[in-house]
Amino acid sequence: MTAESTPIVKNAPTHPITSYAAVGDSFTEGVGDPGPDGTFVGWADRLAVLLDDLVPEHTFRYANLAVRGKLLDQIVADQVPRAKELAPDLVTFCAGGNDIIRPGTDPDEVAERFERAVADLTSAVGTVMVTTGFDTRGVTLLKHLRGKIATYNGHVRAVADRYGCPVLDLWSLKTVQDRRAWDTDRLHLSAEGHTRVALRAAQVLGIDVPADPEQAWPPLPPRGPLEVRRDDIQWAREHLVPWIGRRLRGQSSGDHVAAKRPDLMPL
Repeated sequence: MTAESTPIVKNAPTHPITSYAAVGDSFTEGVGDPGPDGTFVGWADRLAVLLDDLVPEHTFRYANLAVRGKLLDQIVADQVPRAKELAPDLVTFCAGGNDIIRPGTDPDEVAERFERAVADLTSAVGTVMVTTGFDTRGVTLLKHLRGKIATYNGHVRAVADRYGCPVLDLWSLKTVQDRRAWDTDRLHLSAEGHTRVALRAAQVLGIDVPADPEQAWPPLPPRGPLEVRRDDIQWAREHLVPWIGRRLRGQSSGDHVAAKRPDLMPL
């Protein structure tokens, strides 16, 4: 990929970022982007590498507090106090998505709790970058929630305006509409999807990036209806049924999972 024009940057930090803490759920933990040692990498880790390249060697430190499956209140209770304690130059705060996809939740009410957390974070750390939800038009399991997610996104952008937060707008990142941007579970990004998000996050912070996150994907050969149906059946058996089962049992994918980088450490 080759770098192209950078989008308009709003509320980007005006000083070098030498410390960064990522707060959130599976998206920020990096699920779908496994590293060689079996742990997940993800967009936040990839953003940390880009930030590390901008400052003198051994001066950048990074923590990733995110844990898969966590709801907004759990993130606020478990991760936000730690992020405040670490007091980094940058916090990325992505939360509320798991609440929004739950039946019966009100995006207006979730947004009120989200705003209280943003107010708390911005009072204690440098820059807080918030994140919208993806456009789920092509996500089989979530496309019926598109309007609900759009409503929540509107609140996130309004909160960002009130508190001077840069916004990582995933809804507008069109290249993640391609199925190759998603893992086989169709709920989490693939390694390439995480890479494109990291590049967009860096752009939001005013950083020149080595590649364009919106570069078009290479063309794919057409798939016939039988191939699509076979893939859908396999996905339902391997991913959808277990996901529904966990929800019915009240289990979370993050049960007994700890943050992978609980302290600010050099890369």
